[in-house]
Amino acid sequence: MARVFRLLLVLACLVGAPAAHAEKLIVVPPGNRFETQPPIPSASANRTRAFKTTYEEKYQKIVALLKHEAKLRAHIKQVAAIYGIDPIHIVGALVGEHTYNVTAVGSVQTYYVKALSYSGLDFAFRYKGVRVQDFVKRPEFAVCEQAKGSAALWSCRDMVWMQHFRGKTVDGVSYEPLTFQQAFFQPFFAGQTFGLGQISPLTALEVTDLVNRVSGCDKLTPDNPQAIYRDVMDPDRSIVYIGAIVHDAIEAYKEQGFDISGNPGITATLYNVGQPRRRAAELRAAIAGGTTNKLPVENYYGWLVNDKLDELRSALDSGS
Repeated sequence: MARVFRLLLVLACLVGAPAAHAEKLIVVPPGNRFETQPPIPSASANRTRAFKTTYEEKYQKIVALLKHEAKLRAHIKQVAAIYGIDPIHIVGALVGEHTYNVTAVGSVQTYYVKALSYSGLDFAFRYKGVRVQDFVKRPEFAVCEQAKGSAALWSCRDMVWMQHFRGKTVDGVSYEPLTFQQAFFQPFFAGQTFGLGQISPLTALEVTDLVNRVSGCDKLTPDNPQAIYRDVMDPDRSIVYIGAIVHDAIEAYKEQGFDISGNPGITATLYNVGQPRRRAAELRAAIAGGTTNKLPVENYYGWLVNDKLDELRSALDSGS
């Protein structure tokens, strides 16, 4: 019963609960809550060892890329201004991804070349032969029909998948214990994210309304997966999506009474783990239920960003 109540509470928040009043906002202070870095997942450690490198080497590579690419730094600042965020949030997302998930290439130009390799591929977002746009027509997803905007819509669908399908057998079909992203949005290989921002197709779909409204990019849909890959692979558009993702996370937490705009480690953490609306709603529910009085906290990824903040600001301002 408690689990059902929590689901209903979270879904209510996802589909358009009233925003918290500004005077009730809890400002999350800068800096890390943990004195030492939280554990790094074994998958990240294994990937780093497989490529015979270290986190420090990867960190230095992405910092060097930022310092040497004046156009990239300028674009980060322009996008941040458009989305009303501190540009250090975009830098934090880039640094976290390229320290723990991938290794930065020598120049941004390489990402343009990589983007072209996906332009002619024929693929769809499917699981067990069913396209995601058909799967979400199931009655279990009816609760999401009232969602306001793409962020709330796809967040709600992710929640419904987790509650009703993940690791369960439904109507004789056995569903693996995969996330919504893993089940439907990895048409080539497991664990795939793409481009300079290492953005997943699901995350791009979540912020497509915002990107359309603010930056004028065409809205994305699962019916045209090639357009999704084009947007996340193109370095210029990738920065736009990072800005939108960070802005959306800040707004999601603001709706639940938290101002995280002054803590790049928290926004980097959310960029890493995704689903800010669900996480913000769960934190608010936990506080209301008396099970916690904690502020949002950083994970290993966000912890590095806060720990290296002065150096990252210096890299962002190189040559300015």
